[in-house]
Amino acid sequence: MRFDRPAGPNPTDRLAILGRPTDRIDGPLKTTGIARYAYEHHEAAPNQAYGHPLVATIAKGRIAAMDLTAAEQAPGVLAIVTAATAGPLGKGRLNTAPLLGGPEIVHYHQAIGVVVAETFEQARAAASLVRVTYAEEAGRFDLAVARDTAITPKDDAVSGPADTAVGDFATAFAQAPVRLDETYTTPDQSHAAMEPHASLASWDGDRLTLWTSNQMIAWGRGDVARTLGIPEANVRLVAPFLGGGFGSKLFVRADALLAALGARAAGRPVKVALPRPLIANNTTHRPATIQRIRIGALPDGTITAIGHETWSGDQPGGGPEAAAAQTRLLYAGANRMTATRLATLDLPEGNAMRAPGEAPGLMALEIAMDEMAERLGLDPVAFRIRNDTQVDPENPARPFSQRQLATCCQIGAERFEWSRRKPRPGRVRDGRWLVGLGMAAGLRNNLPMASGARVQLDGSGTVTVETDMTDIGTGSYTIIAQTVAEMMGVSLDRVVVRLGDSNFPVSAGSGGQWGANNATAGVYAACLRLREAVATVLGVNSADVDFAGGEVRSGDRRIPLGRAAAEAPILAEDRIEYGDLAKTHQQSTFAAHFVEVGVDAFTGETRVQRMLAVCAAGRILNPKSARSQIIGAMTMGVGAALMEALAVDGQRGFFVNHDLAGYEVPVHADIPHQEVVFLDEADPLSSPMKAKGVGELGLCGVAAAIANAVHNATGIRVRRYPITLDTLLDRLPGAS
Repeated sequence: MRFDRPAGPNPTDRLAILGRPTDRIDGPLKTTGIARYAYEHHEAAPNQAYGHPLVATIAKGRIAAMDLTAAEQAPGVLAIVTAATAGPLGKGRLNTAPLLGGPEIVHYHQAIGVVVAETFEQARAAASLVRVTYAEEAGRFDLAVARDTAITPKDDAVSGPADTAVGDFATAFAQAPVRLDETYTTPDQSHAAMEPHASLASWDGDRLTLWTSNQMIAWGRGDVARTLGIPEANVRLVAPFLGGGFGSKLFVRADALLAALGARAAGRPVKVALPRPLIANNTTHRPATIQRIRIGALPDGTITAIGHETWSGDQPGGGPEAAAAQTRLLYAGANRMTATRLATLDLPEGNAMRAPGEAPGLMALEIAMDEMAERLGLDPVAFRIRNDTQVDPENPARPFSQRQLATCCQIGAERFEWSRRKPRPGRVRDGRWLVGLGMAAGLRNNLPMASGARVQLDGSGTVTVETDMTDIGTGSYTIIAQTVAEMMGVSLDRVVVRLGDSNFPVSAGSGGQWGANNATAGVYAACLRLREAVATVLGVNSADVDFAGGEVRSGDRRIPLGRAAAEAPILAEDRIEYGDLAKTHQQSTFAAHFVEVGVDAFTGETRVQRMLAVCAAGRILNPKSARSQIIGAMTMGVGAALMEALAVDGQRGFFVNHDLAGYEVPVHADIPHQEVVFLDEADPLSSPMKAKGVGELGLCGVAAAIANAVHNATGIRVRRYPITLDTLLDRLPGAS
C-alpha cells in the first residue's frame, strides 16, 4: 500500500480500541518470567555451551602475540576462536569498527576472541588464562584537542547536510542589537540498558539461527550475513523480547558474532552475554560534543540571526553527533547557519543513543535561548512563542504538517503555574534550599519508513499478526494488537501478536521514534488486504462493509467474522510505503518541558521537585504506554543533566566508570511525580495511523530545562554537563 495523500476517514478513526489507555498484553509474561530474552532460550537450542569474550586492554596498536596454551588445557574448554582462526570475516554495513579485532586493535575492549566451555564459570576462568602481548600505539582521546583537525563529514540521509546557510548570518549577527555567543559541552554517555547485549547461536549445517537482543531484525540479519560471508537466506534472527536498547542495539554487536563463531567452532549452540563493563567500551555510546551557539535579536525579541556549530568525534569512518539538526527547524530567523564537524578519536565507537542529535543539541540550544531571553528582559516562554514558525525556516515553501509548539508552551505554563516564577535568579528560598523554575522546548522529527506485516484469520475469529517489529519495552505488542482489533472489529483477546523474527515480513523496526507509527501503518495495510479477502469470501462489497463486534456487517447482514475462514484460514500480507509527503511537508513532534528544582545553598546538591511535559505528537495510539515512554525519557533527562558522564582515561583511552557503580543513573529517589499532557491531535500527513511516535520526544529539552531551573534558583549559569556539585559549589551563596 502506498500512502500519498490522506483519503478521508479510515477504520482507525473510530477509536474504539486505538487511542485508549490499554494494559500491555505482554505484561503478564514479563512479570511472571515467562517472556524469553536472548540469553534465555534454553529449550530452543539444547545442549548449549557458554562463550566468554576476550577483549583488548589497549586502545590502539597491534597484538604481538597471544598465548592460548593454558586456556586450551583448562577444564571444560571446547573451543577458542580468535581472528587468526575465525576465517575470513567481512564488516557489517552498519558497524564502524570490526567486531573482532586482531592483529590490529582500534579501541579499548574491542573483542579479540571468545572462549567456549561447558559452563559459564569454566569459560570465564579459561579466558583469564589467555596471555596477550601488545605493541601499543599513541591514540587520540581528547575531543578538545582533536577538534582542531576535525573535518566536514559526509551528508546524512536522516540528519541532512553537514552545513546549511540561509541569508547572511555573519552580517546579521554583527548588526544585531542584542547578541549571545557561548560554548556548551556535553559528555560521552552510555546506554546502560537493563538487558545486556546477549546472543545465542545455533548452526544447522550452513544455516545459522541467532537469538539476539537486537532492535532492527532486517538490518541485523543483513550485517550478520555480510560479516560471516554467508547468504542472507541462511541467517535467521529471533528477538521476541528486548530489555531496553536506546539505540545501542540498532546494530549487530560483538556478542552476536562471537556466539556465531563459537558455535561453529564448538559444533553446538553457544550463548554469549557481554559483561556490564563491556557495554560502555565494547558497544556504542553517545559521543561528547562541543557546541558554539550564536543568536542575534532585536530588542523586541525577534531573532534575526541564529548559528549553531558542533564538534564531535568517532572512529575513522564513523559519523558525527548531529547536534545542530534541530536548530534548523525549531525557531524562525531570517539569517541562519549550522555547521557540523567530525574529529577522529580512538575511543570506542560513537553512535545512536536515544534522540541522537536532538538530545545533546537541545541541551545546548535551549540554555542559549534561556540566556538570550534573560538578556532581552523577556519571559523564556514568551521569547520562544515570539519566534515560533509554521514553515521550515530554511525552506519557507515547506510548511509543517502540524506544529503546536506554542500551544504546548502555553498549556505547560498554565498547568505549571509558571507565572509564579521570579525572573531574577536566587529569589526563592525554602530553608536551605534555593528553588527555581526552568523550561525548554523539545523537537524530534517523524521519519516515514516502509514497514510490512502478515495477518491470518482462522475459523474461531482469531487474527494472528506477524512482523519482524521488535518490542524493546515500548509496548509494540499492545499497539499492534490494538491496530488489528480496530481494523478487524474484534476484541484484544482475539488477536495474537508475533514479533521479532526474520521469518516474518520486514518492518520499520524499533528506533528513531519511527517504530510505532510505521509498524502499525504496515499492520493497517495488511489488515486492509485481509478485509478485502474476507469480503470476497463472504460475497459482500468491501467498500460498503463494517467490521465490528466480531462480525462483518453489510446492510442488514451480520456475519460472524470467523465464518469467512471456516473452510481454511485466510492469509493477507502487505506493507506501507510512502510518497513525497515528507518532502513537501516537514513532519515533526514538539514538546514543552517544565521543571522545578531545589539546590542546597551549602552543598550544591540538586533535587528535581516537579516535572511536566506537554507533547504534540500526532495521534497517541495508547496513552498509557505513551505516558510510560515520556516519563522514562524525562528520567533519562534528569540523568543527562545531573549525573551521567563517561569519564575518559586520557592516557589509556577507555571509559573508566564502565559499570553502574561508577556510571550513575537516576534512581527512584531522584525522580518526583511526573505529569504528562498529550495534545489532542491527529496528523493526516504522517501515515494512515495519523501518529508520529513519542519515545524520544520526552527526552528532548529536559536536561536544558533542569539547567535553566538551576540558574533560576542560584544565578549560576552552567554550560558544561553534567551539573555536578563541583560546578556549583564555589559560587553558591551559602547561608548569606
